[in-house]
Amino acid sequence: MSGAFMNKQDIESAISAATGATFQIDSQSHVGGGDINTAMKINGTDNKDYFIKLNSANLLDMFEAEAAGLRDMATANAVRVPKPICTGVTESQAFIVIEYLDLGGRGSMSDFAKQLVQMHRSSNDRFGWHRDNTIGSTPQINAWTNEWLDFWAEHRLGYQLDLAARRGISSSALAKGEALQTRLSDFFSGYQPEPSLLHGDLWSGNYGFLRSGEPVIFDPATYYGDREADLAMTELFGGFGGDFYAAYNASWPLDEGYAVRKTLYNTYHILNHFNMFGGGYGSQAESMMARCLAEVS
Repeated sequence: MSGAFMNKQDIESAISAATGATFQIDSQSHVGGGDINTAMKINGTDNKDYFIKLNSANLLDMFEAEAAGLRDMATANAVRVPKPICTGVTESQAFIVIEYLDLGGRGSMSDFAKQLVQMHRSSNDRFGWHRDNTIGSTPQINAWTNEWLDFWAEHRLGYQLDLAARRGISSSALAKGEALQTRLSDFFSGYQPEPSLLHGDLWSGNYGFLRSGEPVIFDPATYYGDREADLAMTELFGGFGGDFYAAYNASWPLDEGYAVRKTLYNTYHILNHFNMFGGGYGSQAESMMARCLAEVS
């Protein structure tokens, strides 16, 4: 992207102000893998590397929320997260600068699971978060809520269903979604979730290992919610492997109802994919909602 650093002086100034040391870009290279932002690695004349994401100038709030999520996860002293350096806006672009970590290593999924348990044990007295953020490019509402079912019904399932209706999802899918909303309590018989610090978008593209083998998670959609929602997403696009789930359950066993609730939780993400990308995600979401309803009929 030839225009990505037309205002690179602003980015250099922001890094310099944040770190207290003069920074000048020596080289830059694109980093693949993202569908939403332009991502690049920048190297300074001082041989320090940073990871930077850029998007439209009106999306600064999205990057500020990402930085806040990284900081909150870091306070758990559990899974390693890259340190946010600064956010800002040039004339045409918003940006976030993050610590660059070389994620070319391999490590223990069991150790990763145990560290995730430690993060999930960071708790709160309510569900939600101190600010809204995004899930992909979709706003994610995190209004503080005392009851998990109320939070999930309004700010997760209900919010995505409203967006899907405007996006043109089928009337049969909407009917199943509305029916599911009325039956939510049936999924939580004998199970009372506690507010755990969540990554919020924990799929296989959002973790890696340092060369040392240390696990790292990034690109969060942070909030306090049922830890099962994080675990469910790990299973959505391929799964994290048997060692991961065995170690997680050994450290903090999941309730047996998780086997049913994980489809409920992942419906949120598939609806979000429909709202972002359209296509077959609508029918996939409808099938998942039908499967959930069959479990409680």
